[in-house]
Amino acid sequence: MRTIMPADRLHLLLPFALPAAADASTALHDIRSPALDRLIARATLVERVIGEDFQRTLPHERWVARQFGALPDAAAAADEAPLAPYMLRADGGEPGSATWACVQPVHVHIAHDHLVLIDPASLDLSDDEAGTLLAIARPLIEELGVRIEAPKPVRWYLSSDAFGSLAGASPLRASGRNIEIWLPHEAHSGERSRAWMKLQNEVQMAWFEHPVNEAREARGLPAVNSIWFHAQGAARPVRSPFAQVLSDAAATRGLALSAGVATGAPPASYGELSTARRGATKGSGATLIELDPFSAPYIEQDWARWNQAFATLQTDWFEPALAALQSGELAELGLTLCGDTGSVTLTVTRGDLRKFWRRRVLASLFIE
Repeated sequence: MRTIMPADRLHLLLPFALPAAADASTALHDIRSPALDRLIARATLVERVIGEDFQRTLPHERWVARQFGALPDAAAAADEAPLAPYMLRADGGEPGSATWACVQPVHVHIAHDHLVLIDPASLDLSDDEAGTLLAIARPLIEELGVRIEAPKPVRWYLSSDAFGSLAGASPLRASGRNIEIWLPHEAHSGERSRAWMKLQNEVQMAWFEHPVNEAREARGLPAVNSIWFHAQGAARPVRSPFAQVLSDAAATRGLALSAGVATGAPPASYGELSTARRGATKGSGATLIELDPFSAPYIEQDWARWNQAFATLQTDWFEPALAALQSGELAELGLTLCGDTGSVTLTVTRGDLRKFWRRRVLASLFIE
């Protein structure tokens, strides 16, 4: 059930809100963002993470994992985001102490001389279709001695000692690219896992020319012809720096649930959040809100749609949040803007707005 509590401090997490420098002029074409410009100009830079081109996880995944303490200390800065057990919890399962990987039905496109992963969100895969495909795959998986939990048919969770330290890339990290370098491999040896390859092949063969896929192709939709492995890890005790977390992302919600804090869906606008706060006692702690209108257009390089999403956030969030800081309704606003390799975290208070000598601009945040 959705819960919204009062908050003096608000933190917005924005995946794929930070284009690479090479794309910036196209992405921000004709955007007017005076509210965000002023917030950024007066903000304190908390953290700037410069990622690498071939990291397998995404910066917003690594950020939430760090915030909740889901990484071993030695891995805090590494290319790790073992979020599958928390995703399982968010989807209604219980991970216990086992090691889990998230596995998703996907479409792999056959290009001229390589294979390309398609963004799973673009498949328009219904629960009924996913459930039918799962029913076919489940006995094949269990026959191989692999434990499977699938409280939601579009996301499965597999557990097997045979997978070892297998590391897979986040689907949105690999989407639209040649999948060769993103395929799951042993974290320490770089070798492909024979156990995973056998399981994947069994499922692919079972789905080949299945009526579900034939019907999808007849409707002009891509066939579901493979499965994708990622986010493997075991749950650790976590703690939350936030009093509540409002997000649609399974990993973020699962971390919050594991930390025992209130969760819910993100409100449509700052005004909706503000209305819920009226008359409530202040000082209830920080609220994390994850807003994700950018992922699909970023992956598809649809900068017109990305641009429109940015303009909508300007009206629905940045302008009213700036006004709330100016009036004292909001004590502090945090912003974590992510790209596909790096991220920038900023904070701004009412007092910061008077620091006219600060001159940071949006363009200075772009990840090279």
